[in-house]
Amino acid sequence: MNESVRLTAWVRGRVQGVGFRWYTRANALRIGELAGFASNLEDGRVQVVAEGPKVGCEELLAWLRTGDTPGRVDGVTEIWDTPRGGYDSFEIR
Repeated sequence: MNESVRLTAWVRGRVQGVGFRWYTRANALRIGELAGFASNLEDGRVQVVAEGPKVGCEELLAWLRTGDTPGRVDGVTEIWDTPRGGYDSFEIR
């Protein structure tokens, strides 16, 4: 069974001003069935919220951790929760 989940991930490193949010959105759309957003935080991190099938959220999280991203990822912290809804697609904020 592939239940729907909510992934919130905070990505630290050199991830602002390098197209990181755009590539995150592109990957979420490639994976499919994910809704949410990628947003710059004032402390230099990017917050990624994705809701959808657990397998898709796990794939997005794995991509965030691979280092095959723009800039440089020094680490990713995540929490898992139940979906809250309210997203029509995956956006850049």
